[in-house]
Amino acid sequence: MRTELRGLRRSLLHLVLAVIAALYVSPLVYMAVTSVKTREAAGSTTPQWIPHPATVGAYGEILGSTDFPAVTWFLNSLAAATGHAVLVLVTAAPAAYALARLDFRGRGVMFTVIVATLFVPPVVLLVPNFLIVNELAWVDSLPAVVVPAAAGAFGVFFLRQFFTALPGELEEAAELDGCNRWQTFTRVVLPLAKPALVTLFVLSFLSNWNDFLWPLFVLLSPESLTLPAGLGNFQSANNIRYDLLMAGAMIASVPVLLLYLVAQRWIIEGISRSGLKG
Repeated sequence: MRTELRGLRRSLLHLVLAVIAALYVSPLVYMAVTSVKTREAAGSTTPQWIPHPATVGAYGEILGSTDFPAVTWFLNSLAAATGHAVLVLVTAAPAAYALARLDFRGRGVMFTVIVATLFVPPVVLLVPNFLIVNELAWVDSLPAVVVPAAAGAFGVFFLRQFFTALPGELEEAAELDGCNRWQTFTRVVLPLAKPALVTLFVLSFLSNWNDFLWPLFVLLSPESLTLPAGLGNFQSANNIRYDLLMAGAMIASVPVLLLYLVAQRWIIEGISRSGLKG
């Protein structure tokens, strides 16, 4: 009887998970299906899950457009998101390690202030950040979308939680072997923190890749735009070409899906281990 109940619960759990997965995946599937429809079929009010005939003409049109350089936008987004994610790791890892392991006056207050900045709406910082970027002559260039948010509080908070959960005996053993604090950090702590670092890299990459408002604010010329901002302009010019819009959305989605598939093992481990100890 217990075995039957356990099997029934497992079946119900699998059914619920399948329904939830279908709800999350179905918009992505429909987006992919619409991107290979003809212009007339994509604009039809009758849902069509199997396109007939299927065509990749929308991809050729959007990638070959001279008015909307989607390839350039894609490369700009790739460079900006990668540079931003790397810079986040460079700034967040040492700060998080200092807050987790170094004993200095005001450490708790400093950490509280850093976490408190997470509650500041990003839109409040648009004008101050723009003034700073303008003074540095970065307007309409990739550094404007790479640097400003690279020293955010989330990365420090996330990595600090992971560093705090690491056994202190490992660092003590490294110090007994003659390592100074920097060597302990780079040779012992960072290799152990690979899951958290990969997770933060992916989250930072996605945050920058999906950013829409800030690039529109600081990137002025069409050739300098990132993909989300460029597709926003493209949408305003092609508001009835759903095949083109879905093709552009698919182009924007594929890199982040591939990145997650490659890094999912470290992401799961990094998120789970970061919550072990506060």
